[in-house]
Amino acid sequence: MKGKSLPPWAADFDCKSWAAFFLKFLLGHPAVTCPIPATSKPNHLEDNLHAGSGRLPDAKTRARMVEYLGL
Repeated sequence: MKGKSLPPWAADFDCKSWAAFFLKFLLGHPAVTCPIPATSKPNHLEDNLHAGSGRLPDAKTRARMVEYLGL
């Protein structure tokens, strides 16, 4: 996602980075029961932990996320 700005509405579900954007998508999806992000970098670990706090996107917001990415 290098060079692409995080959409301003990502703040509506407490999202501050692309990593959190994707992880919150998974955490908020009812079909996902156990996302396992992996990293050896402490700053990435911190970002992943922040994704697990705050609000999660609902179905309507997840659809908007998919549309924003053009998928």
